[in-house]
Amino acid sequence: MLVVPASTHDTAGGRQVLLDSYFAGRRLQLVFGDGMFAGTIVDWAARLLGLRVQVVRRPAGQKGFEVLPRRRVVERTLAWITGHRRHARDYERRPDHAEALIRWAMIGVMARRIDRRAPARRPGPRPLQRII
Repeated sequence: MLVVPASTHDTAGGRQVLLDSYFAGRRLQLVFGDGMFAGTIVDWAARLLGLRVQVVRRPAGQKGFEVLPRRRVVERTLAWITGHRRHARDYERRPDHAEALIRWAMIGVMARRIDRRAPARRPGPRPLQRII
């Protein structure tokens, strides 16, 4: 995971994440990326790191909304992080602080999933209460 300022281009951040994971000893074989990662980063990752970068794109001629494969996983994870109140808005001024708080949020998500021991259930509608 890497949090960078908004002025950093996606490909620069993507290269840094791939290099960090490579030097940390993680043996990735396949990485999914959006359209911003098409082009030189695909060749760079294959040549230098031995990784295959698969770019997930919209089908040609698509009109309207359609769920893209693997994109749902990213959006779902971002929704889990945003479920923690502090992440509902960008309060942090420093990227390293934001990165630390994202780690804490994901630790909470993983701990709840380990402790649950059963599939998650979405709560149903609450019964109406009569106020007298």
